Amino acid sequence: MTETKLRDDICRFGRSLFERGLTPGSSGNISLRLDDGGWLVTPTNASLGFLDPARISRLDAQGRLTSGDAPTKEIPLHTALYQTRAEARAIVHLHSTHAVALSMLPEIDSKAVLPPMTPYYLMRAGQTALVSYHRPGDPAVVAAIKGLAGRYSSVLLANHGPVVAGETLEAAVFATEELEETAKLYLLLRGLNPRYLSPEQVADLVRVFGISLPEQDGHHH
Repeated sequence: MTETKLRDDICRFGRSLFERGLTPGSSGNISLRLDDGGWLVTPTNASLGFLDPARISRLDAQGRLTSGDAPTKEIPLHTALYQTRAEARAIVHLHSTHAVALSMLPEIDSKAVLPPMTPYYLMRAGQTALVSYHRPGDPAVVAAIKGLAGRYSSVLLANHGPVVAGETLEAAVFATEELEETAKLYLLLRGLNPRYLSPEQVADLVRVFGISLPEQDGHHH
């Protein structure tokens, strides 16, 4: 896929996420890993709803800016996920309301922030790990993500928002949306004792769809 097309895709998906209220103001960022080891990444203080393809930051393999505006300050976050998830080609980070709300609840399991609620959450996002609070741009978040050792494609930063890696930009966006919708369902059903998928139903999905879950026994029951 040409770099021009990839730039357009970042703008198109960014606008879609913004217009549906999935990340407010100038929050959130998107990156794509290129074949030469460099990246395209959304600029700092840029709204995902109003991106200019020509001004997207282009970094070389060493992370140096080669063209476009200055990149997001969340670069360390993206770098850590790329370094631990070899198959990742795109990363989406949002401040989506329900996922952020979920990240603040006392009862959530840091190894699986959501119980197995829907097949599509497991198929698209797998399981999501919680990373404890760090201020935005704090380099310590890198060690926290590296500590997950690449087992998770979706990570929720406490009091901040989700960071999701995918093999394509579309896959990363869809997984982030699925995480947000499932967080919304969890909050709607909290305290109502809903039926979650049973371990047998989860095992069936894993078998049929080839899902890899980091903590097979880490489910809530």
